[in-house]
Amino acid sequence: MFLDPSAYLRLEIEGSLGATGTGASFATSTGDMLEVSAYAGGAFRLRLGPNTRPDYDLVVGRARACTTTQPEPGLWRIDNGDAALEISGAPLRLRVLWKNASVLTSTTDMNLRGATRLPTFGRAQRGGLWTAALALQSGESVYGLGGKFGRLDKRGQLIHSQVEDAHGVGTGLASANTPFAWGPGIGDGAWGVFVHTPGMVTHGVGHPDWSHRSYALVVDDEALDLFVFAADTPAAILDAYTALTGRAPAVPRWGLGLWMSRGYFNTPDEAVDVARRLRERRIPCDVLTLDGTSAWRADTRFDFAWDEERFPDPRATLAAIHAQALRVCVWECPYVSVHSRLFSQLAQRGLLLKTAAGDPYVLGVAAVCATGPSADGTTPDSGIFDFTHPEAFAWWRDAHEALFTAGVDAIKSDFGEHVPDDAVAYSGDWGRRLHNVYPLLYNRCAYEATRKFQPAAAGPPMIWSRAGWTGSQRTPIVGSGGAQSDWEGLAASIRGGLSSAMSGSPYHGIDVGGGHGPMRPDAELYVRWLQAAVFCSHVRIHGAGDCEPWSYGAEIEAICRKWLTFRYRLIPYLESVIATAAATGMPVTRAMPLAFPDNVLLRGFETQFMCGDALLVAPVIREGGEVEIALPDGGWFDLNTRQRFSGAQVLRYRARLDRFPVFAREGHALPLGRAVQHTGEIDAAHPLELLWVFGAPTAELTSFAQARIDGTGGASFAIRAAPGVKAELWGDAAQLPVVPL
Repeated sequence: MFLDPSAYLRLEIEGSLGATGTGASFATSTGDMLEVSAYAGGAFRLRLGPNTRPDYDLVVGRARACTTTQPEPGLWRIDNGDAALEISGAPLRLRVLWKNASVLTSTTDMNLRGATRLPTFGRAQRGGLWTAALALQSGESVYGLGGKFGRLDKRGQLIHSQVEDAHGVGTGLASANTPFAWGPGIGDGAWGVFVHTPGMVTHGVGHPDWSHRSYALVVDDEALDLFVFAADTPAAILDAYTALTGRAPAVPRWGLGLWMSRGYFNTPDEAVDVARRLRERRIPCDVLTLDGTSAWRADTRFDFAWDEERFPDPRATLAAIHAQALRVCVWECPYVSVHSRLFSQLAQRGLLLKTAAGDPYVLGVAAVCATGPSADGTTPDSGIFDFTHPEAFAWWRDAHEALFTAGVDAIKSDFGEHVPDDAVAYSGDWGRRLHNVYPLLYNRCAYEATRKFQPAAAGPPMIWSRAGWTGSQRTPIVGSGGAQSDWEGLAASIRGGLSSAMSGSPYHGIDVGGGHGPMRPDAELYVRWLQAAVFCSHVRIHGAGDCEPWSYGAEIEAICRKWLTFRYRLIPYLESVIATAAATGMPVTRAMPLAFPDNVLLRGFETQFMCGDALLVAPVIREGGEVEIALPDGGWFDLNTRQRFSGAQVLRYRARLDRFPVFAREGHALPLGRAVQHTGEIDAAHPLELLWVFGAPTAELTSFAQARIDGTGGASFAIRAAPGVKAELWGDAAQLPVVPL
């Protein structure tokens, strides 16, 4: 994509229209009013252009009081706590300050005539496009922009924030996108940028064809609505962004267990047999997913009606699965087959997206990948449900009641990426503007259905979705798309999850084994994929055919059982990390630039991550079991051998197949529960069995244990553990006393 600066009118401020309690407004040279306002967390909003189109509740934060001054002619300053925004007028420029140090400015890249190479702010002379350009310093990295599968550092890349069915993880396409990016800064503080729009945003992040020293945005919408952030750390930027766009709610404990899935089960008996074998073989698991066409007729797709030939008694089938202490998740999609009994009914009521002529918009076979063959070997043409219509939203939500009554426990809300540009919605938007926000609305509906109809004892609602946009963290979770079943598919899946986590979505699950390719993963790859997933917030095994651990033989089954057992023992720790995620937006899995933003050398290790504060995970992404691990400063204990390693070094580590590189952070603790077969066996009153304490405590331990200083010297500690909890002290902690809490 070529950015032609001459196609844009460059904006200048012609004068102030006055200050308000939350900011100020200005007249510009293009006739567009600039409104500037302050928000919590060191955030500022700059809005240019009209405000006539739906905003789909992407932002939940509200403007706050601030102080506006004019330090000198042509310069305005808005103070917002420790953050400040300076606006100047010819051309329109911004400067963001944190504690009076500049952390972000408009582009400084100039041409020979003295003008900026790219407009600082520009409006296209034709068409609804806007542009803005910000300066990047040498060596400055940029992160975020959704669940992208390439390099985490987006510097040098051209990124499109556009929801697309990626058909894998090998390109820049992604189902989950967020036009929000941040930089750790160069010493003075961190910054963030968020484009508030449902439209496509193109990010030239130091893209050399545009300007290698600028971060340029092209926004396809009627207005340019831009938020900028300043804070001490990237974690504080995420806190401010998720306060603005919505926190992720709590998730149920059972959702932290294993989700077992296949591309689809041919018969209900196959699903029941897998449920039975999970228990017989003592593979810990909580959810069995009837994915794809497991429960529905392929020619009618999902229409809330069970396939009567294969499911003559769905309640009995689901009861048989429940009898194995498993919950049942069913697949759905928002496209209504023309062969379905619902198509004409919904079309007559105006609940489907329409063409410009007012007819139901029919999505052709080629527009959507198959989820299983129909009777004639094809995927059916389908209408597209219109979630912008209040009556339609309520209808789809309430149609789930019969599913939950039959015994369904969770929904996998698949697809949502295929709204055509020329479709027309009830909201008045064309498909081009609805396209990105459509999966957000769809998933909101499935989430609300779960909240309304699942039994109260199930805990907070949860869905497993694939596509998302700004605010999708409010309807957890967004999982990964299907990866190619090879080593590069594993590596890309990990990067996609970490990129999503750095974009405001604190929960994520990767599909163990991928989902497509010439063959299923071999045994070594399958195990390494599972081991990495154990340390994500959610874990699901998925595949086109037999993909259960026992399908790889007894040795591999035993290794998988070992790591899944450890996963269930981790649940008390994961729940403490999730509580932090829900309160602050800090994700469960934290890439190195987010966990250690001041250590530039760690940033190149883009597949290793922290699981919470205590565990460093270094996935094996190549055959042979060897991986390079960059240990941050401090001490680190190998969970496999209990050996302590000094930080600030790179290890070349080789792990045999039953081991996995995980290191515990000195000064922290890891609470572990009992080995169970499902979360229903966890004693809610006494979930903890063991506490591993790694060296002398330097951090608050857990809600189950505390470190108390004895005496006044600050060098003698006592570990106070909950009654009945055994403490194992590693390294220097081995000499510390353990007393009851």
